[in-house]
Amino acid sequence: MRLIAFFVLFLAHTEPIAAATTAQILYSDRIVTIDNALSEANDLWVSPADLKRINGFELKPQGACLDEVCIPVKQKGPDSLVLNREGKKWFNLTAFARKIGQTYVAEATEGVWSFGEIPVLRGGFLDSAIAPDFALPDRKGKTVRLSDFRGKKVLLLTWASW
Repeated sequence: MRLIAFFVLFLAHTEPIAAATTAQILYSDRIVTIDNALSEANDLWVSPADLKRINGFELKPQGACLDEVCIPVKQKGPDSLVLNREGKKWFNLTAFARKIGQTYVAEATEGVWSFGEIPVLRGGFLDSAIAPDFALPDRKGKTVRLSDFRGKKVLLLTWASW
């Protein structure tokens, strides 16, 4: 009886085996191909090096960091976003997206994952009241940048035919 109880307890604490797969990850204006990812249920696990290639975040002791932005992530124990399997470290990219409120869609059977904007990164210009720089051609075809007008008052008008 104890052996059966131990076996049931062992199964309950064993992590499900994820299948190694190739994944195409769409983020921002890039497509990143990951040759060795783990896909299980609704989660995509990538190496910390691939995390940096995908969205620029680095896994550090204090969490997942991009420049001065560090988001604490649990790296040990239950509900950890980090997994050590067969001597390799894995990071749960989709659980991280859920944690930070980043939308994503997946066609896991095809190995395609698309991630939206990261909310904590996109709001900086709202707080500073400085619009992000962009460039457009003027009527003569010369490229004009918003930053060319820094320090001056600017009125932006947009129009679309639809």
